[in-house]
Amino acid sequence: MKVAILYNDVSSTSSADDLDVLAQVNYVADTLKNLRHEPVAVPVTLNLSQVVDSLRKLQPGLVFNLVESIAGSEKFLHFVPALLDYLKIPYSGNSTHALYLTTNKIFTKQKLQSAKLPTPPWQTLNEVMVSGISFQPPYIIKPVSDDASVGISSDSVIFSADNLVEILEQNSARYGECFVEAYIAGREFNLSLLANASQPEVLPPAEIRFINFPADRPQIVDYKAKWEEESFEYRNTVRSFDFDHADKPLLAKLSAIAFRCWEVFGLRGYARVDFRVDKQNNIWILEINANPCISPDSGFVAAAQKAGIEFEQVVVRIIRDANQKTG
Repeated sequence: MKVAILYNDVSSTSSADDLDVLAQVNYVADTLKNLRHEPVAVPVTLNLSQVVDSLRKLQPGLVFNLVESIAGSEKFLHFVPALLDYLKIPYSGNSTHALYLTTNKIFTKQKLQSAKLPTPPWQTLNEVMVSGISFQPPYIIKPVSDDASVGISSDSVIFSADNLVEILEQNSARYGECFVEAYIAGREFNLSLLANASQPEVLPPAEIRFINFPADRPQIVDYKAKWEEESFEYRNTVRSFDFDHADKPLLAKLSAIAFRCWEVFGLRGYARVDFRVDKQNNIWILEINANPCISPDSGFVAAAQKAGIEFEQVVVRIIRDANQKTG
C-alpha cells in the first residue's frame, strides 16, 4: 500500500522542537518499508491546495499524519484531518474534532471540567483583567495553543499575583494567547495510550523525575528540559518506569483516568495524557496530547517498549485503527 506521510514543512532555521518531526518521518518511513508499504513524505504548509494536489496525484491508500504545526502554529493542526475527511482518505491518529479540542488548552480544560475530570484551576487574561485572579499562588503561565513546552521556562512559575496581568500580556505578545493556571507542586506522570482491537491499551505509566533540582528551581518539564541537551534541565529531568509497591493504587487511578480521557475526547490511534500529583496524592490532568511525538527517543515509544510492543507493531495497530475509524 502507498502511504503518504504528512509532516510540517521545516527548514535549517527551524527550532529544535519543529525539526524533531524529521526523526519521526524517517522512523515511520523505515517501519512502513519493513511492513512492505510504500511511504512517500509530503510536507505541509498553509498552501493546502498544494497538499490536495500532491495527495490526488499520489492516490495513497492511507495517510500517516505526523503534522505537529502549520506555519509554526499548532492551532492549525485540525486543518489536516479536516482536509483528509474532505478527500475521504483514511488517516492515522486523531480526528478533526479531537485535534481541534486538544490543541487549545482552554477548550481541553473546559471539556475536562464538564466531564468532572480533575484539572488545575485556570483563568484567561481577559478574566484576570475583568475580575482579578480567583485562586491562590503559585501560578504557571502557559500558551493556549503551543505544545512541546514552547513558551515554558522556570520564569513561567510565579509566586505572587503582583503584575500578573502585565506578565500575561508580555507572554501573550511573545507566544500568542496565554493563560494562568494553578501550579501543582509534586510529581509528574505521562500515560500513553495505543489503539487495540476493541479498546485502547494504557501503556505503562512513566514518571518524570527531577534530579538534584535546587529548592528555588520549579520542577517542571520546560523547553530546556525537552530540547536543549547541554542544559541542566535536560540532563536532570529523567523518565522512569520503576515504582515502589506503595505507588500501585496511584498508578491504577492514573491509568483509569487516562482511559476515561480517551473516551471523553473520542481519541483514536494513539495519545498521551500528562498529569501532576500533588503532595496529598490528588491527581490533576495537565493536558491531552492527541498527536504525541513518536520519534525513537520519545516517551511514547519508550512506554510501548516497556509494554513489550516493538515500534513495528505500534505502526500496525495505528494503521489498523485508522482503517477502521476514519470517516
